[in-house]
Order: sequence, then C-alpha cells, then structure tokens
Amino acid sequence: MAMRHLGETFDIHGGGMDLIFPHHENEIAQSCGATGKEFARYWIHNGFVQVNQEKMSKSLGNFFTIREIFEKSEWSQEITGEILRYFLLTNHYRSPLDFSDQGLKEAKYALDGFYDLFNRLKEPAKKEGLVNDKLTTAIERTRSAFVQAMDNDFNTPAAVAELQEFRSAVNKLLETDLLTKAREQARQLFRFLGSVMWLFQLEKWRFNVDLSDIGVIGLDEKEIEEKVKERNEARKQKDFKKADEIRQFLASHGIVIEDKPDGTSRWKR
Repeated sequence: MAMRHLGETFDIHGGGMDLIFPHHENEIAQSCGATGKEFARYWIHNGFVQVNQEKMSKSLGNFFTIREIFEKSEWSQEITGEILRYFLLTNHYRSPLDFSDQGLKEAKYALDGFYDLFNRLKEPAKKEGLVNDKLTTAIERTRSAFVQAMDNDFNTPAAVAELQEFRSAVNKLLETDLLTKAREQARQLFRFLGSVMWLFQLEKWRFNVDLSDIGVIGLDEKEIEEKVKERNEARKQKDFKKADEIRQFLASHGIVIEDKPDGTSRWKR
C-alpha cells in the first residue's frame, strides 16, 4: 500500500517506538525483497504519550484526542494550536511525552513572554542610528545554533531553548533603547525561525488574565503601580536583574508590562 502511494523509496517513515521490532523490520525486509531498493531514508520513532506520568490508554480511562483538547481549551483554535505545538516541540520526539494541563499552561506562559516582546519590538525607538552590534552578534549566533540543533536528530527542545535565549538577549537590549531598524530585524528572525515550527506567526495574541487558574492572589492597582515604579527605578539604575525579577513577579500575577520608547512603562491584565 505504501509503495503504491509513495513509490518504491521515500524519505521519512514514522511510528511508535514499539513498532521498531518486529513490524518495521519486517516491513523493510518485505519491501527491499520486492524492489531491491532502499525502503525509507529516515526513520522517526516517537516516544509513548503519558498523562500525568501514566501511560495513556483506554483501559486506564485517561485517553483523549486532539479534538477534545481544542474543545476544552478557553483559547481560540489558532492560539490553542500554537500552545500545543510549543508544548510538543519542547520535548524530543524520541522521548516519552508527559501530557498534562500544567504543561499546556506553562507553554502558554512562555508564549505570553514571546508575544509580549513582539509587541514591544513594534514600538519605535527614541532615536535612530546604526543597528546595535550586540544584536547583530546575537542574531548570527542564534541562527547558527538553531540550525545546528535542528540538524542534530531534529532536536526541537534545543532549538526552542535557543529562541528563549535570544528572547532574553533582546529583552536586555531593549533596556538600552534598541533602534527601530534593529527591533525589526529581531522580529524578523523570530518569525523566520519560528516559521520552521509554525510558531510566532499570529498577529493577535490573548494574554492570561485568570488569576484563580494559576493559584495566586490578585494585586490591586495601587500595588501594581508601586511595582511598576520600583521596576522603572531599577531600570534607571541599570539594575536589570532586579527589573527582570519584578517583571516576572507581575507576570505570575497575570500582569503584562510593556516598556515604551520614552522610558516609561504601561501594564495590562
């Protein structure tokens, strides 16, 4: 059947780890015996799916479909799809995949961080000039490391880690008012590398606002304003570590900080 649709030799054959022997070995023997040619050039055997560290199976009652995940999601289909892709890509395809609601939440929080950065990169700089040399170096390093990770047995977790590291580097450079042209170059790299895994292509993104869902007590507006003021002061003192800690603290309470070109910040739930 496969040869009828794909030809005597094709590029990629996938399946679960449990099919390597005897199913796939027999398939190779039969196909090579019939044609005398190589059956498949690359074999991708994925690890088993687990749910909360238990093997997914109908007998355990923890079996569900992708369709059910979409139906259950509070987000749009586009955002839910991106959350699922990000979650799956942070796990190597050959490793067991431990699926959980918490894993999807963490993927959503990570994507919030990326899309928050993308929004800030759209804002114009206070001044113009040459592209920042540090950004150029970061772009070249990230592109090279990303390709190397993907070439190494489709190592998507390492590739995603490179994107995360680039996000951190760009966040720090924005503190020094990254130029408009440089901001656009950073956005283009995110979109280009992300397109390989179909990430970062959405024009509109919804951020987390349900504080009860993440188990924290909400902050009132006065407390938020005080934290934002404290963070702005840390940025003025070039204490970027403290500024990042305050941003992360507010993010854990569902508060997104957006830095404006004039050095001030705004927040939203």
